[in-house]
Amino acid sequence: MDLTSYAELAVLLVNLGDEGRNIDVLRGLLDETGRTEAAARLTRRDLDALSELREELTGVFEAASAGDEAEVVERLNGLLVRHPVHPQISGHDGQPWHLHLTEGGRVADTLAVGSVMGLASVVTGLGADRLGMCQATPCRNAYLDTSSNRSRRYCSERCASRANVAAYRARRRGA
Repeated sequence: MDLTSYAELAVLLVNLGDEGRNIDVLRGLLDETGRTEAAARLTRRDLDALSELREELTGVFEAASAGDEAEVVERLNGLLVRHPVHPQISGHDGQPWHLHLTEGGRVADTLAVGSVMGLASVVTGLGADRLGMCQATPCRNAYLDTSSNRSRRYCSERCASRANVAAYRARRRGA
C-alpha cells in the first residue's frame, strides 16, 4: 500500500490554512483528489475537527523544518494514538480491491487517519527531513520532498522562482 498520497493529503490540508474553514473549498479539495464520497459526506461539524487537525499537522511540518526529528516523531505518535488506524478492503468507483485506512465515521476522522498514517509512513520509510515548510518569504506552506537527493526547500516552483529572483537581485545590489 502506497501511503504517499495520504501524506500528500496532509500537505494539502495544512496548506489550506483559513480557507479550510469553508465547506465548499474543502469539498473542492476532496473532489480534486478523488475523494468524492468524502466530499459528499462532509459536514460543518467536520470543519472544526479538521481545523484542529491542520494545526497539529502544521506542528509536525514545523518541527521537521527545524530539524527536530524527535519532536516530529512525538507529535506523530500522539496523533496516531488519537486517530487509530482501521484498515478495510474496499472496491469502489470501478477500482479493483484495495485498502483504505478507515471507512465510516466522520469525514474528519477518515482524513485524520489517512494524513497521520501517510506522514508516519514517510518519516519511518524516508526520514523526517522529507517534510518541511517553504523557505520562501513570506510563504509558510508545507511540502513533502520526494526528490531523489532530498533537496526540496520550497512548496512550489512559483516560490522557488520568487526566492531565486530575490537572491539574484540581492547579489546584484551587493556587487
